[in-house]
Amino acid sequence: MILLGNEKFNLIDVFPKILAIPDSFVVRNNKIQTTTDKRKESHGEAKLYISSKDTMREFYGQEGFRVTCFMLKQDLINYLNTLKIEYLNPSQNYRGMENLSTLWTERMNKIVHLQNEIITFEISDQKQIKGPRGYVNSSDAGYQLIRELSLPLVSYILVKKLTDTAGNELYYWKLFVDFDAIKQMKSLPTIFAYGKGKQQLQEVDKTEKKIEEEVNSIKKGREGQQKYREKLLEQCSYCPFTMVADDRLLIASHIKPWAVSNEKERIDPYNGYMLTPTYDRLFDQGFITFTEDRHVHISNFLSNRTCKLLGLEDDKFIQMLPMDEKRIKYLEFHRQFVFKG
Repeated sequence: MILLGNEKFNLIDVFPKILAIPDSFVVRNNKIQTTTDKRKESHGEAKLYISSKDTMREFYGQEGFRVTCFMLKQDLINYLNTLKIEYLNPSQNYRGMENLSTLWTERMNKIVHLQNEIITFEISDQKQIKGPRGYVNSSDAGYQLIRELSLPLVSYILVKKLTDTAGNELYYWKLFVDFDAIKQMKSLPTIFAYGKGKQQLQEVDKTEKKIEEEVNSIKKGREGQQKYREKLLEQCSYCPFTMVADDRLLIASHIKPWAVSNEKERIDPYNGYMLTPTYDRLFDQGFITFTEDRHVHISNFLSNRTCKLLGLEDDKFIQMLPMDEKRIKYLEFHRQFVFKG
């Protein structure tokens, strides 16, 4: 039994794949600018790719299904707060770049003033689309909210199948921010469109200078990450789960993600743990988090089968987990904005 929006639900299953938000799905202002030719601009498609048709229908129902889904108002508020840094300091060249900060405020106000804490919508199987790929679509306002709020390539959805106290089957959708994707976008040199004629040489000079600055910035960032890893190894010389101390097998994992940390936080060894790859992935993706008293909490977006295979036990005491006042502060952020609780 889980509690969502002050209502009780039984957890039936978790969809085994993430629903990545593609550029084709979002509204025009959120799309990534790829051409200056207005005739070639796309306004986005409402249909959303889910997975193969077999996997999709195994989870949602037989061919032609139409099911009820819902989101939580508080989840959308948390999502926008987490993604605010991307709205204010974009890692991609969005079409509405100049207005993103204003759009964030408008969209947050819109969500805050929604009357209902639970936002329901229906999705239907797009069975008319040929091929093995499974799509859904909806004209409902709740579904359209996802298109309006989401920024492509750095957002994704996880889904749970639930039943309410009356036995009705529902699907809980929750939006998340892909911190890894933001980090990767910010680590890549910007690609610029060259001008024509007399302006071309000026554009080449500007482009070369900009790329040189960004390459130098990347080099500086890598040097900082190496120092961060070295300092973190001095504090945490082994993974607290596996006790592996071979640093070739350890990853310097940030508690507050690199993408939303300032320059000081990115190289602060107290903002991290040394973890073996599986646990790094679980922590980095928010499938586990830690309490101040060294207990691990496991996200219920992981299926029971996955937890059993990985040997994960909720509320288990991790005796060797480093804990101090600074890490406690960083963990507050992780539990609120990263953990998929």
